[in-house]
This record gives sequence, structure tokens and C-alpha cells, in this order.
Amino acid sequence: MNTLKIFTIGLILFFAVSAKAQISVQLNIGTPPQWGPSGYSDVTYYYLPDVEAYYDVPSSMFIYFNGVSWIHRSYLPTRYRNYDLYSGYKVVMTDYHGNTPYSHFKEHKSKYAKGYRGQPQKNYGERPEHKSSDERKYSKGHDNQKYSQGREGGEKHGNSNGKKSNQGRGNGKRK
Repeated sequence: MNTLKIFTIGLILFFAVSAKAQISVQLNIGTPPQWGPSGYSDVTYYYLPDVEAYYDVPSSMFIYFNGVSWIHRSYLPTRYRNYDLYSGYKVVMTDYHGNTPYSHFKEHKSKYAKGYRGQPQKNYGERPEHKSSDERKYSKGHDNQKYSQGREGGEKHGNSNGKKSNQGRGNGKRK
């Protein structure tokens, strides 16, 4: 009788693990983003010269230097909130196969300076229709055009001219 129970439990666990494995396979992890250059479905990284960052295709994460270390985020820093990934140039890193593309950052920055444009690129997918400001205000998640809507934790944010705001702190004069 005990052998039958153990066999039954083993069989149930086997099917549970098999079902979970099938679900994870269907998630399409690692597919190029709609704004990625077409013709490179097996590439791991893009270098984005205009924002001096990398994009990790399998994990759908941006890799950029935050002033202290290289970090992985699903969005770009806030200073690039208006950067258009569809029209920005992507250097497809077909010759790199490691886990730290930024180990060659000085070389990439020198070879592909901001504003670099190589061969014309066609995007993997179509640009989504432009949303009105009201639609953007109430939509949840990313709109696939601009991935930089988030903010890093602990980062100090200034106003649009790069200076810290004194809002709510008074004018600094004693009364």
C-alpha cells in the first residue's frame, strides 16, 4: 500500500513540474523588443550610443552606469525620459557573448559616439500609435516607445535645467 502512495505522489509531482515547464517555455522570454533592429533575433545585447547604455534582449533590461556602478533596470534613467527608442540607433553586438558588455564600454563609447549612425535600420516591429496626453496619463505599464518612465530608488532629481529645486525649502534667508 505504501508503494502505491509513493508512486501516486511521484506521478503527481512529475506532471506538476511538466506543466510548469510548459508554461515557462510559452512566455517568449528573450524576444527582441518592437523597437529593436530587425534581422537579429539571436543577439544578446544592443549598445545604444545616444544614451551610453546597453540593452539585454533575453532579460529585457537596460544596463547603464549610474555614477557608481553598472545597474540593470527595465527602464532608462529619467534624464532620457523623452528618448525615442524607435528612431535611436542600436549597435547590434553580434561579436560579444559574455555577461558584462560594459567591460568594453570605453571602446564602445569611442567607436560609437553619441549621434553615431551606421547602416540604416528597420525596426523589428511597428511603432505603436501615438497616445494622447490623457491616454498616457491613465495607461499602466510601458508604452513600448519610451522605456524610461521609472525612477531609480534613492536618486535625487533636479528640475529641467539640471539644478536642484528649492521648492518647499524657503529662500534661505533668516527672518
